[in-house]
Amino acid sequence: MSEDGNEELLDIDTMSEIGPATKTSLRQAGFKTIKDIVIRGPTDIAEATGIAMDKCTTMCNRAREILEEIGVFDKPFITANQIYEKRKSEYRIPTGSKNFDELLGGGIETRAITELYGEFGTGKTQICHTLCVTVQQNEKHGNLSKALYVDTENTFRPERISDIASARKIDPSIALENVIVAKAYNFSHQEVIIQESPGIINLHNIKIMIVDSIVSHYRAEFIGRSVLAERQQRINRLLHILLRIAETCKIAVVITNQIQSSPDAIFGDPNKPTGGNVMAHTSTYRLYLKKAGKNRIARMVDSPYHSEREILFALNDQGIGDPQK
Repeated sequence: MSEDGNEELLDIDTMSEIGPATKTSLRQAGFKTIKDIVIRGPTDIAEATGIAMDKCTTMCNRAREILEEIGVFDKPFITANQIYEKRKSEYRIPTGSKNFDELLGGGIETRAITELYGEFGTGKTQICHTLCVTVQQNEKHGNLSKALYVDTENTFRPERISDIASARKIDPSIALENVIVAKAYNFSHQEVIIQESPGIINLHNIKIMIVDSIVSHYRAEFIGRSVLAERQQRINRLLHILLRIAETCKIAVVITNQIQSSPDAIFGDPNKPTGGNVMAHTSTYRLYLKKAGKNRIARMVDSPYHSEREILFALNDQGIGDPQK
């Protein structure tokens, strides 16, 4: 049984284990589908609805079982060969640079979080703008794939999307129509946007979700050591929601991250990504971007299976591409 032919099964009304009063509470809190329940998890559901934690846990377990039955999630205890065969058919979104695609094993992977970090001017936002266009060049989905762009630093520019689309022989008006933009004004607004994004993703056939950048508001609003633990906890929860969105909605999630300098570093690169171990443990792939004259360097820092190596890419009219020989 596949999910595509059973979208009607995903409404919470289909869960016979939940009573009418509980369903009303869930809907009022924004939980409309079984996917919403799985993505947010028992803690968020309990906080949003006031339902007892043990009941929320049971509800989430049942929702997960339903998604396993319709093929959204893998059933527990399957062979590595089954996982391998499934991964070979997963779609990857091209970046616009052959070198970059090769570094990533074919492009931005779906059902995963890809983190781009580096100092200003290294191409993080340019890559994000390019991905908004290249995701629309997916022949498998008939050029109908769209992008969701969460802008936290006021860096999204539709003019850049138009220029990249024109350079890639795509109608700029169509390309702009296929990019959904949500501007986050503070950390709490950013969390609300991401929590509500699964409904937008399913409605608009979105294949990539971009958050540029993930930590900007948290760094600005959580100042001092006294609030560091709360900041890290909120970032951790947000990242896990993004990871569940990527897997449940079968999309790619790309986040950009800032860097901070270590004044005590004597040898090596003093720059390191913000967010600490919370970011390091949650991101599936981490890429470090650096300047190299007119070109840029992308280094694979962390990956479940890629080797740590570097490639060169360039910023150009098409967004990003390969350096001219």
